[in-house]
Amino acid sequence: MSQQETVAPELSPKKKVRKEIGEKVAGALADYKQELGEKTLATYVRNISKLISRDLVKINKKREKTAKKNGEKKAGKTRKARKTTKAAAKQ
Repeated sequence: MSQQETVAPELSPKKKVRKEIGEKVAGALADYKQELGEKTLATYVRNISKLISRDLVKINKKREKTAKKNGEKKAGKTRKARKTTKAAAKQ
């Protein structure tokens, strides 16, 4: 019979970031694994990674909004400049 290969579904970018943060924090706090216990440390790491990823998403959204607003303002200035040059050329 033929063997079917299962393809793992891709994680969303938000979950990828959360997973990367969790791995880094778990590596940094590996010394405390014996003191706290494996389950307790895993719980703390998961909570920390959620909080950090939420803040990163908020920051990225703010940056996108400000970049978008700055782009609109620049476009508006160039249009006004064109109008004034046309008005000056007519006179």
